[in-house]
Amino acid sequence: MDAVILAAGQGTRLRPLTDDKPKGMVEVAGKPILTHCFERLIELGASGLHVVVGYKKQAIINYYEDEFEGVPITYTHQREQKGLAHALLTVEEHIDDDFMLMLGDNIFEANLQDVVNRQREERADAAFLVEEVPWDEASRYGVCDTNKYGEITNVVEKPDDPPSNLVMTGFYTFSPAIFHACHLVQPSDRGEYEISDAVDLLLQSGRTIDAIRMNGWRTDVGYPEDRDAAEERLQGEVETEPVQSGVSTTSSGGE
Repeated sequence: MDAVILAAGQGTRLRPLTDDKPKGMVEVAGKPILTHCFERLIELGASGLHVVVGYKKQAIINYYEDEFEGVPITYTHQREQKGLAHALLTVEEHIDDDFMLMLGDNIFEANLQDVVNRQREERADAAFLVEEVPWDEASRYGVCDTNKYGEITNVVEKPDDPPSNLVMTGFYTFSPAIFHACHLVQPSDRGEYEISDAVDLLLQSGRTIDAIRMNGWRTDVGYPEDRDAAEERLQGEVETEPVQSGVSTTSSGGE
């Protein structure tokens, strides 16, 4: 299963950290955020990495070149920042099967494998890692409603009045049907082509999308303080891991 990583944004809220680099290259615990993303995706069995670049793209291309840990990297360019659905369409010609999608400003130590496993069962057309957040934070994210079977029934992007506090986390699996939906999306009130609107079109067409509740943690590195929080979490896990035979093991993040 290939993986798509969206890393085209300017990271304006992360300034001054992004004055001279894209936010995917901001370091957390000694490594760029994108390196953390790539490592997790390769652990999940990614056979190819498709990176959507934009702002200061050459910094990413020069750093990683054409492979990471033996897995080939393909770059596509989002020339204008028009939303996640718009960014996803830049990789359409490279994807012909189910794939993973990760937002390139998230750091995960969580049960991502459960999402991949659900997609491979072929019962669902897509699967999302979701988490409950405080109600006053839900409006920052794409908010989901689910039915009693754990299937997503509605998604709304950054609502002023959230219908729930269950939010999308930035890790998804999709079938190629998502590309057709992205082509049909119209600009939102924010002037962007929203991935949540594409998801809503999938739901309207009768597709099944499963919500997998997060076990573990993730940090959306949107502000400088988020970078600091992610570093503390990562360093805390390393410090508290048991040592056996002189080797410190790495947390599996609940997988």
